[in-house]
Amino acid sequence: MTPRRSEGGSRFLYDSFDAAAARIEANERVAEERWAGLEYRLGQIETTLERLEKRIWVGVYGVAAFLMAQMAETVVQAAMR
Repeated sequence: MTPRRSEGGSRFLYDSFDAAAARIEANERVAEERWAGLEYRLGQIETTLERLEKRIWVGVYGVAAFLMAQMAETVVQAAMR
């Protein structure tokens, strides 16, 4: 007859520990956390680039408005002479 395991005690006394599987699981968790961190940083970079693009367009429109105002002033002064 085979001896029966007692119901009490730790399961680690009877079950073998699979170090390779534990190492793979740990590496998968680390990879998931790194991926989540990269996605978060990419989101921040995209937001920053959008804000920068808006600022650049405001600058372009400001320069265009300044040049138009200068041209209008020149036309008005030429018409007064």
